[in-house]
Amino acid sequence: MRHLAALLLLGLSSSCFMSRSTTNEPLQRAKLEQLHPGTSTAKDVVELLGAPNEVIQLGTRSAYRYDFTNLKRAGFTVILFTALNEDLRADRAWLFFDAKEVLTHMGSTYEAAKTEYALPWEETHGK
Repeated sequence: MRHLAALLLLGLSSSCFMSRSTTNEPLQRAKLEQLHPGTSTAKDVVELLGAPNEVIQLGTRSAYRYDFTNLKRAGFTVILFTALNEDLRADRAWLFFDAKEVLTHMGSTYEAAKTEYALPWEETHGK
């Protein structure tokens, strides 16, 4: 009887959980490919991509940062013990402008789609 009570207690006080959270809208590679250094302007960028997440002044030049983050979390709880695994990845684009607000160069990474759920004892492929 004590074993049954212990199993019931363990069963009622344990759980697995998964969650996902994102920040901003995903970056669209096709939209970024429409921008061309030497001809696209800061106005063109904002009309195409919307307001940047961050604007940095570099003397008379500037840089715009756009990003999207994806966090997947999985865990396991038994009574008072919780094991947790998180995988956070981001898509990020930096666009640089000269003093006349003409795009000079840009760079981007696309990693958010590779985010994985994994329990704490499992490895994700990106780590």
